[in-house]
Amino acid sequence: MKVLVVGGAGYIGSHTVLKLKEKNIDTVVVDNLSKGHRKAVLTDNFEKVDILDKKRLEKIFEKYKFDGVIHFAAHCLVGESIKNPKLYFEENLNGLLNILDCMLKFKVDNIIFSSSCAVYGNPQFIPLTEEHPKDPINPYGETKFFGEKILKRYEEAYGIKFISLRYFNAAGADFEGRIGESHNPETHLIPLVIKSILDNNFQLTVFGNDYNTKDGSCIRDYIHVLDLAEAHILALNYLLDGGTSDCINLGTGKGFSVFEIIRELEKISGKKSKYKIGKRREGDPPILVADNKKAKEILGWKTENSGINSILESAFKWHTSPKF
Repeated sequence: MKVLVVGGAGYIGSHTVLKLKEKNIDTVVVDNLSKGHRKAVLTDNFEKVDILDKKRLEKIFEKYKFDGVIHFAAHCLVGESIKNPKLYFEENLNGLLNILDCMLKFKVDNIIFSSSCAVYGNPQFIPLTEEHPKDPINPYGETKFFGEKILKRYEEAYGIKFISLRYFNAAGADFEGRIGESHNPETHLIPLVIKSILDNNFQLTVFGNDYNTKDGSCIRDYIHVLDLAEAHILALNYLLDGGTSDCINLGTGKGFSVFEIIRELEKISGKKSKYKIGKRREGDPPILVADNKKAKEILGWKTENSGINSILESAFKWHTSPKF
């Protein structure tokens, strides 16, 4: 089996490439390195290509004969998407269309799509099942929702099969400390809490402490990035074995508040976090927790690395000894 990983230099993509390598699956990585890191790609089969450059993308498909595609590449900052929706609609959707058109031209029939719980919008019930109404409240979430609609139409018209994986909060790092979470700018809670512990000049902002939750802060479902990576490989194997297209949640079914994450990282580090209370962010639901029964039943997926201590300890190890 030969797999194309698009956006494989990013956080989740690089961990998926690592998992593919450990399973001896032949992998080619495409990334424009606008956000990702070449040093995070632990394979030699790397092509620096922007997926908006359709001619160069076609050459990759022509050069290699792929059995499937795992597609991660996308802009993914909610706040940025609100300020610059044009960027998100143009690049996220055109990038997907270019990949699909290459798949059609070179007869590649299976794709795993990196989606998001942002497709649901404000929760009407918790935990969120895949049948929850889809009403994204920002352009980023809309691009993921539209992407799923595009995939469905391409399946109906051209026979391309897909699994759309709707992530909740990716977190943690490779346990050996080889790769981890490194964004610029960093917007994710766990790296920011760690920075507030390690950097004397940085103060974390907690966006709201007056939500209707157990301690007033937002609650999220944190899933270890290595468990996410495993789910992509399981999903691709499922399609290659004759499985049908579907949309599937990836989460643990358990939620932790902002203040709980801060306290747990303080215990791990033995140091105090520096933070202040800010105003609520627009579009932040109080609670986002997944129903993951479908992933377990259809893919045989297990969240074996996603205990909160495992997540936080691996993240802290990475951030105290980063490799890039």
